[in-house]
Amino acid sequence: MKIIIQRVNFAKIFVNNEFKGEIQKGIVAYVGVANGDCEKDIDFCIEKLINLRIFNDENGKLNLSVKDIKGELLIVSNFTIYGNTKKGRRPSYTNSAASNEAKKVYSLFLQKLKNTDIRFETGEFGEYMRIVSENDGPVNLILSSDL
Repeated sequence: MKIIIQRVNFAKIFVNNEFKGEIQKGIVAYVGVANGDCEKDIDFCIEKLINLRIFNDENGKLNLSVKDIKGELLIVSNFTIYGNTKKGRRPSYTNSAASNEAKKVYSLFLQKLKNTDIRFETGEFGEYMRIVSENDGPVNLILSSDL
């Protein structure tokens, strides 16, 4: 599992051009599911996502997590994270989990995220989504369970 994390001041998500939800200060998390991802990958990524210290404390140091600041999450499924661009001009997605398997893993990810005290919004798996956000910093990280 791989997640692209963007620290944001706000974000809105539209699914098939219909407004779906919005968050204030927090994280936009683009979640990619790879072949073989399982509950262990989900648990690792959720723990890191909500506890990474990427928000400024009173001294301007990155010492606070989204949990600490009572921030919010926008979770977006994104199979293109596993796109391989080494050969040719068209990315290969052979490392991305098949749609039906990815949807199961992603759904379990969301279910487990509900067990945290972090407010979150999501898009819809497999649908066209448009995200409008304001990056803060910018602070962008790649979180991977296969490191």
